[in-house]
Amino acid sequence: MIYSREVEEMCPVAQGVHHGAAPIPEEAKWVQVKEVKDISGLTHGVGWCAPQQGACKLTLNVKEGIIQEALVETIGCSGMTHSAAMASEILPGLTVMEALNTDLVCDAINTAMRELFLQIVYGRSQSAFSEDGLPVGAGLEDLGKGLRSQVGTMYGTLKKGPRYLEMAEGYVTGIALDADDQIIGYQFVSLGKMTDFIKKGDDPNTAWEKAKGQYGRVADAVKIIDPRKE
Repeated sequence: MIYSREVEEMCPVAQGVHHGAAPIPEEAKWVQVKEVKDISGLTHGVGWCAPQQGACKLTLNVKEGIIQEALVETIGCSGMTHSAAMASEILPGLTVMEALNTDLVCDAINTAMRELFLQIVYGRSQSAFSEDGLPVGAGLEDLGKGLRSQVGTMYGTLKKGPRYLEMAEGYVTGIALDADDQIIGYQFVSLGKMTDFIKKGDDPNTAWEKAKGQYGRVADAVKIIDPRKE
């Protein structure tokens, strides 16, 4: 260790008040985090790219400093989906410090990792008060049946009004309008369920019909329009 002449000439003074790191909540325990291996928790966060053209939602499940599980969801940029594929291979097995300093290919994923790192090291994880934390696999629970991300896609213009294109329930096939042309409901197809039906042997038309659903006062509609064409 090299010290400047000014420091060398100083007399020593004891550091009397020092109680160590402030404890943070981790998996129903209060932990004084001193090393990377002291960190555990499951948390979510969102990142964005420099031109702000797309976003990433990242979910990490960390046990004793090591990322055991990573869920990478992206939207708004086609390149992000390929970056997410690489990140899903890169992240598991890294410490949170390694992951923070690893190129995760995409600005949005890197930003999400930064935001999650801050949450985790400051004890703001989703599992802070869950005894023993959450099991590896818990990251998939947000996706629900069919393991598809929940996506909302809406479009609107001043001249032609709103169009519902995709809801959490699925791909919107029709929007129901009343006599004043206001939306009172919508019809949809759950593409996850449809795919599962096909994998189980149903023909595509049967699977399409079985995966249909609707929400709102569709039965009261004066007309139902295709939001993508009408």
